[in-house]
Amino acid sequence: MKLFVGIDVSSEKLDTCYLTDEMVVLLNHTYGNDTQGAWELKEQILSFHETYSFDQIVIGMESTSMYSYHPAVNFHQDEQLQAIHAITIIENPHRIKQYMKMFDADKTDPIDAFMIADYLRIQRYTNSPIKGEKYMALQRLTRTRYQIVRQLVEVKQHFIENLSYKCNTLKKELREAEGSTTVFSAAIMDLFTQDLSLDDLANLPLKDLAEWLQSKRRGRFKDPEGLAKTIQRAVRSSYRLDQVMSESIDMILGILVREIRSLEKAVKDCNQGIEDLVQTVPEYQCLTSIPGVGPVYAAGLLAEIGQIERFPDQTSLAKYAGLTWPKHQSGRHEAENTPLTKKGNRYFRYYLIEAANSVKCLMRIKPTRSMRS
Repeated sequence: MKLFVGIDVSSEKLDTCYLTDEMVVLLNHTYGNDTQGAWELKEQILSFHETYSFDQIVIGMESTSMYSYHPAVNFHQDEQLQAIHAITIIENPHRIKQYMKMFDADKTDPIDAFMIADYLRIQRYTNSPIKGEKYMALQRLTRTRYQIVRQLVEVKQHFIENLSYKCNTLKKELREAEGSTTVFSAAIMDLFTQDLSLDDLANLPLKDLAEWLQSKRRGRFKDPEGLAKTIQRAVRSSYRLDQVMSESIDMILGILVREIRSLEKAVKDCNQGIEDLVQTVPEYQCLTSIPGVGPVYAAGLLAEIGQIERFPDQTSLAKYAGLTWPKHQSGRHEAENTPLTKKGNRYFRYYLIEAANSVKCLMRIKPTRSMRS
């Protein structure tokens, strides 16, 4: 006889159903989502095993990020559960949801726990072991970096929008000036958040403006006077705001610049944390040896894949990323075009696509020796 333990996880509780392969519900019970609740749940499994001597025990729950992480790792690493060869499964919530749609049942936590147990019973679950601790730690860093970068992009978009109110031709003039800088240069951001009006900037001696810009970049501008001319040309051709609007825009620009710098520092801190941790992952050197796959992409891929042994073949890995085209065949007809599933790990899909594009672009710029020959 086999036992399937379906757990519906929430922030505070573990609704649990103990179901045999003969469709017998041994117990429905709710435990706290804490160490005491996990211990009680484990003791109940051991008690049932002592009574029935199960051939197989499968403990399963949906992947619910932080809520399922602790109980899943706890059961996976428990020595007593390992001794009776209990398997801990974290399943894709989409698969559970699709299975539940086949039944006309109410939506409650105890019913959800039963449906998870029943899903495990039909043996269609993905037997993927829990990721190792170093991979989970790396994933926290890479996903945090991903979110911070997205915030940074959004803040920069707001900065450009508000800068256009203050000096609407600046972005265009900088873009057209050869060898110039961007609106996100530290010198440009500092210049346009100073307590200076556009008229003040327009009337500033060119030499003084060039020296100020060069001091901000510590002498790294190749042509500071050319940049100063570009800025003054933009300033003179831009519309003027009235005092109330001007004060409002200046305040917003100052806030956004501080936020940009704070987020950029956060990205650097994440990069350092990722670099320190990823050195302990053996596959890192293998990935970074691929031209175009840098530290960020390599770390992101490793964090989402975990131990490669979790996947029996490349097809399983592609499904995990949601990069598969399902076969559609009926009778003698087989569809030539089917939609991409995209039902997988979106972070892994992002890093995989970006890394592939990076490799492709690099190959176009720097053909290999074999390609040249």
